[in-house]
Amino acid sequence: MALADIIECTIDFEGQRLAEQLTYVLLIASGIVSFVVGYSLQSLQMVMMLFAAGLVLTALVVIPPWPMYNKHPQPFITDKVVEKKE
Repeated sequence: MALADIIECTIDFEGQRLAEQLTYVLLIASGIVSFVVGYSLQSLQMVMMLFAAGLVLTALVVIPPWPMYNKHPQPFITDKVVEKKE
């Protein structure tokens, strides 16, 4: 049994679009927030720490195959349907 069989990581096309949009929004928002906070505190370390936290948050939201990413699954033709037609 392969690792891909144990951990099925499938998302549909709408889920891919949603994950891409969330990636853009979360990374841009964390970049803006980290810049503003770092600029106001005059701390480059704070900028890096806040952006790293935003990056980790984005990864936790986008990378796992959450159920919200598979609400519109595409029906695929199985081998049995193809055999019946022949």
